[in-house]
Amino acid sequence: MTAATTTPQKHAKATPILFHRRRGVVIVLLCVMYFISYFDRNNIATAGPSIIKEFGLTTTEFGLAASVFSVFYALLQIFGGWIGERIGPRRALLILGLLWGLSTLFTGLVVGLVTLLIARAILGFSESATFPTATQAMSRWVPPDRNGLVQGIVHSASRLGTALAPIAVAAMIVFSGWRSSFIYVGILSMLWALIWFAMFRDRPKDLKGITARELSEVPDIPRAAERPPVPWRRLIRTILPVTLVDFGYGWVAWVFFTWIPTLLATTYHQDVSTYGLLTSLVLIGGVVGDTLGGVLSDRILRRTLNPGFARRVMLLIGFIGSGLCLVPLVFAPPLNVAVVSLALSFFFLELTNAQLWAIPMDVAPIWSGTASGMMNTGFAVAGIVSPIVVGALVDATGNFTIPFGLSVGILVAAAVLAGVMRPKRIDPVEASRTIDQAN
Repeated sequence: MTAATTTPQKHAKATPILFHRRRGVVIVLLCVMYFISYFDRNNIATAGPSIIKEFGLTTTEFGLAASVFSVFYALLQIFGGWIGERIGPRRALLILGLLWGLSTLFTGLVVGLVTLLIARAILGFSESATFPTATQAMSRWVPPDRNGLVQGIVHSASRLGTALAPIAVAAMIVFSGWRSSFIYVGILSMLWALIWFAMFRDRPKDLKGITARELSEVPDIPRAAERPPVPWRRLIRTILPVTLVDFGYGWVAWVFFTWIPTLLATTYHQDVSTYGLLTSLVLIGGVVGDTLGGVLSDRILRRTLNPGFARRVMLLIGFIGSGLCLVPLVFAPPLNVAVVSLALSFFFLELTNAQLWAIPMDVAPIWSGTASGMMNTGFAVAGIVSPIVVGALVDATGNFTIPFGLSVGILVAAAVLAGVMRPKRIDPVEASRTIDQAN
């Protein structure tokens, strides 16, 4: 049995993931990237009240500025994941990192709504392929029984970026204005891209000093020229239900990413320093939820040898728990109840994130970039719709009651679909044979 087809043994000890392995450096680099990417896409939420005031925007116009990122983010998910597979994660993330760093820096130089829309559009374009390409890098470097854990770790880093952004951006707004956070993070993004290119290799066997033992623990993903063609029809049928579930996750996630500072500033009348701190406290629950979700689902996987069951259990726990904790927000509770309910809801929501990203690695490791791009299209489309709809509802009603009620309903629908979907692993040989017969 080759490394590419190795499956975890029931009750077997988990494969070491960080210590005494060169892949630890890869995971740390990806954690830094995920942290920066979510910091620079979410600092606009904390800067939102300042941007709205400076440019005289309505809530709906600001929602449009938040959504334009996701328009371009959604359009290039699948194509970006495919390109990342073709040219390799090393070169792809270098190009993408430099481009999104420049777009973030440009955001700090905008002069009105039009230039803000352009900057966010470029950021969405440049970040569209980053996570699918990173997932392809993980498929090459991570043992199959640790897919959930590693996706949990890197997404915890992204949520840490989301959680720290309100505090850091609020502090910079007080001391040097809202523009400074975009300029500094843009420079940091470009620096990361150069370090990634210097330290990462597309194939573990190409890295000097890697041991035969570590190579035996990871799949042997063939080069692009040796890889079977993408089985598009099979992949779409397999991943589409996951994409729909990811839309449900994304709808609620974008509510947290975009509107919590505005909720605290308008409904609860908190100033910038206070709502920055409270937003961070709400979002820090996701840091714990991401890693814990990955750890628990991988543990279930090793006990049952059933990846689909392991991911499905955690999806159900996450969606149901998040919906229940969000119910109090429908009734505009006192500030302390609202903050606790939001933090718990986000914790449960993030239990699902590692599962959604692990499924493409479980079912299509050779094409995980393309498959994860398909999956993440749901999140990206939600990012287009959610900020605009929520902004329009808040403008129309003057509060967040209906948006939170709608979010609870979407979480219920996502839980139902997650409970019935059954994505199955795509065998490369069978898929290649099917394509040949069709031709």
